[in-house]
Amino acid sequence: MNTTQREFAGARPLAVITHSVLLTGRLLRTLRRMPTFLVIGLVQPVIWLLLFGQLFRSVVNLPGFALGSGGFLQFLTPGVVMMTALFASAWAGTTYLQDIDRGVMDRLLTSPAGRGAMMCATMAYQAIQTVIQSLVIVVIALIAGARFPGGVVGIGVTVLAAVLLVLIFSALSNAVALLTRQQATLIAISQFTTLPLMFLSSAVMDLHLAPSWVGRVAADNPVEWAVVAARQAMLVHADWSTVWTRLGLLAAAVLVMGFLATRAFRAYRKST
Repeated sequence: MNTTQREFAGARPLAVITHSVLLTGRLLRTLRRMPTFLVIGLVQPVIWLLLFGQLFRSVVNLPGFALGSGGFLQFLTPGVVMMTALFASAWAGTTYLQDIDRGVMDRLLTSPAGRGAMMCATMAYQAIQTVIQSLVIVVIALIAGARFPGGVVGIGVTVLAAVLLVLIFSALSNAVALLTRQQATLIAISQFTTLPLMFLSSAVMDLHLAPSWVGRVAADNPVEWAVVAARQAMLVHADWSTVWTRLGLLAAAVLVMGFLATRAFRAYRKST
């Protein structure tokens, strides 16, 4: 087992945790000094929530549409939360690109901080932003008239699903940044992945109204896993087996992507 594998698998756990906390604090200090990025990230989801929530509110009356009695805003809110997490995580790699351009990355790689800690820090930073943004979206939906019978537990599961989703795709974005070291490439890959994943899910529309092949593709889509887990948890009588199955799939994907993204540091070091 090489050094990268040992670090990410849990060797020297206290050191990895300590370094992760310190590096996460570094990123959070940047967010505290420039909170506008957090606010700007909420503009588009609020537009989706309020505009789409009104524009398509009659869709729930179509035969076969799930959750018709709950209103379209109730149906849409979990999807908007996941779309926000997805789009935010797609840009996570820009932090690495900035560190590379400024020479910070090379200094970090020669420091005692492990590769696993560096990856965990950026993922934790994205997760903290996602928690804040998800809660704001839910509050706005409540103010707009949405009601979530699942209560606090349902909202908690929704936030958890969004965090797991953002961890998957922030790890992917970090890996792309390390492998390509190009802003244009990161943007292109982000656009290529996020939009199809969003529309090949039930984030904005019930899949019963979509072609059957969309449903088959959505079954293997992490965005759909997160949306289904959140939407089920929001119901009065949630199917908890479905919720835990989807959360389990998301958690497994986090571990796989985190490990693969950490190994991308090796490719970066070889290319420098």
